Amino acid sequence: MIVTTTRRRVLSWLGAAAAAGTAGCATPAALPAGATAALAPTGRLRASINLGNPILARKDAASGAAMGVSVDLARALAEQLGVPLELKAFDAAAKSVEAVTGNQADIGFFAVDPLRGEGIRFSAPYVLIEGAYLVQQGSKLTDNAQVDRAGTTVMVGKGSAYDLYLSREIKAAQLLRAPTSPAVVDAFLAQGADVAAGVKQQLEADAARLGGLRLLPGRFMVIEQAMGVPAGRGELAQAALKAFVESAKASGFVAEALKRHGIQGALVAPPAATY
Repeated sequence: MIVTTTRRRVLSWLGAAAAAGTAGCATPAALPAGATAALAPTGRLRASINLGNPILARKDAASGAAMGVSVDLARALAEQLGVPLELKAFDAAAKSVEAVTGNQADIGFFAVDPLRGEGIRFSAPYVLIEGAYLVQQGSKLTDNAQVDRAGTTVMVGKGSAYDLYLSREIKAAQLLRAPTSPAVVDAFLAQGADVAAGVKQQLEADAARLGGLRLLPGRFMVIEQAMGVPAGRGELAQAALKAFVESAKASGFVAEALKRHGIQGALVAPPAATY
């Protein structure tokens, strides 16, 4: 793969920052020419945050402010760019996607999906998250392979990565949609669905909260969580974002953020083979 001059400059910039132990807090002088204007054309970095995925972001119980791994990454990138950070928090993935594709935000944090790729240019993933199924304790379902059968109803968060994936993969079962991913289990119970699909950790928390529920063994998919920019941004914006993510993984920044926020079950994604 041919590496352009722009990509070489971006990789050199972030590689030097990581080597110096400054990933997430490089000084403005270390930035390649044009990177700040490409990623933050308004003079501030507008970050779209999806509160519908508790592994990556949630509201602080005391202040109500957004916090989590994606917020930490957004803050670190803003510091490297030398611009203020403006958080735009949404309660559902679809709304967060719309903010980026509509150029109301400069960056976002999304599960990689071909449909979303039409309006967003992604970095390599920084975190891998499992998708799981939840059922009532008395359900006859015992295996993921049993879910896609005629007469089975599956509740999923509207516009979530699980919705996009299952919309392509489910052939016989019927998909039902909750307004947001955190509302999936409540909607599953209220509407009497057979299965709830979503983030494994969220389903585990709901099962512990409500009782009488169990997760099917294993997972039905692995979500690749990545950062993204509007598709119309130039090469420098996407290259800088890709390099930032690789630096954040390699330096331990992502692993430390997961640990700091008490996230279990999510894995730091391996290094990208190429940028």
